[in-house]
Amino acid sequence: MFFENIIKAIILGIIEGITEWLPISSTGHLILADEFIKLNASEAFMTMFNVVIQLGAILAVVVLYFNKLNPFSPSKTTEENRETWSLWFKVIVAIIPSVILGLPLDDWLEENFHSFLPVAIMLIVYGIAFIIVEKRNKTKTPKVTNLTQITYQFALLIGMFQVLALIPGTSRSGATILGGILIGASRFVSAEFSFFLGIPTMFGASLLKIVKFITSGNSFDMNGIVTLLVGTVVSFIVSIIAIKFLMNYIKKNDFTAFGWYRIVLGIILIGYWAFMM
Repeated sequence: MFFENIIKAIILGIIEGITEWLPISSTGHLILADEFIKLNASEAFMTMFNVVIQLGAILAVVVLYFNKLNPFSPSKTTEENRETWSLWFKVIVAIIPSVILGLPLDDWLEENFHSFLPVAIMLIVYGIAFIIVEKRNKTKTPKVTNLTQITYQFALLIGMFQVLALIPGTSRSGATILGGILIGASRFVSAEFSFFLGIPTMFGASLLKIVKFITSGNSFDMNGIVTLLVGTVVSFIVSIIAIKFLMNYIKKNDFTAFGWYRIVLGIILIGYWAFMM
């Protein structure tokens, strides 16, 4: 049972690492994967596991963008360090809507939306949204082409789009990237800001799930700790690859392909759900 859990944790870590940064919903994919790859663990552990392995994805962003995110870097000028501090303050502003709405709604959303059908529906809805937005933007020139051009108002608006991702199947990166594009940012800037916004967002979500897991009377045994660590480490390694792929991909391509992927997957899953009913 222990080694079976390790293999499953590796698979789930790969799914998390790929889907966290691509706009196709990591939480949604993990919920769907649980239909076919069930860890030998309690439902409470699985709910916590699906969120906490995102810490590996967070670490991947920190490693890849360490210099850009470090306001104390000796290689930066005083002005560059000031701009880095400004970027962090804008990230903090952007997470405010999710904190205000996410904390009180967390239990309700988990009870009502962490299931098969809502995920499939949201995959389709936002897949269509990506296709429409990309078609609309084909002839438009982005107004924001550099992170330094992001204002506090712009950051807050992106944070409001992130609130949409509280519903599984939406995709946190998908909602924030889509929001950034809609309000005038380039795909590249939208993606980078989405990555940085994910650091405090996912760290906070992971901490919240761990606290809830423990305060609900659950505890970690060695099997659970190792399973969680394996999933997190695999998520970190795969996230590095996924982030590099996405940033290279959007230099020459838009997000239409991801939109079609979401639609096709959502239709297949609804068909599966209807068959199993």
